[in-house]
Amino acid sequence: MNKKESVKGVRNIKKNTNIIKKFWNFLWNGDSLLSWVCFLIFIFVVIKFIFFPTLSLLTGTSLPIVIVESCSMYHDARDFDKWWEANGEWYKDKDITKEQFKDFKLINGFSKGDIFLINGVDKDEIKLGDTIIFTSGQSARPIIHRVVNLSPLATKGDNNDGQFSSANNLAGIDETNITEERIIGKATNIRIPLFGWIKLIFYEPFRSENDKGFCK
Repeated sequence: MNKKESVKGVRNIKKNTNIIKKFWNFLWNGDSLLSWVCFLIFIFVVIKFIFFPTLSLLTGTSLPIVIVESCSMYHDARDFDKWWEANGEWYKDKDITKEQFKDFKLINGFSKGDIFLINGVDKDEIKLGDTIIFTSGQSARPIIHRVVNLSPLATKGDNNDGQFSSANNLAGIDETNITEERIIGKATNIRIPLFGWIKLIFYEPFRSENDKGFCK
């Protein structure tokens, strides 16, 4: 490369750098409607095509972040002893004692609108009491419930009266025998309470009356 080409290359770099700076200032410092629209598009592109793919690679799952969309894991009493008094019989029938449950993660459940970081996991890595995310039946959205049996792998929502089976719901959801290919991942301890309502609020008008609103 001769001197003339070198100088031209430096000028092109400076020109491109100035364009990037102007665009950046336009996004962050602009007060026009256009700058806000461009900013939102920019954030969407970064999250969808950079942030989520990178997070998926790090966590080993196609769904690294989950927003809880129902109250199936909600505990109406944050006092575990009171919750167990009202719900413990079902678990006792499944040979899960109160002492065992106390050693589980998320023993006080969680609420609709909470956001979880998810880790990819193999079926043989799942333990009793873990909270897993899986797909089932005709449900368009993944289910996040607690593991109550390992062989076969089965779950239950802490706030549900019983388990979903293909025979007791119109969507054909079955959580009594969850196969490997249906497992998306396991919930970690990283949770942002209620922050998912920023998204959920737009879907609330289309939900059934029983599914609307905050958990009670």
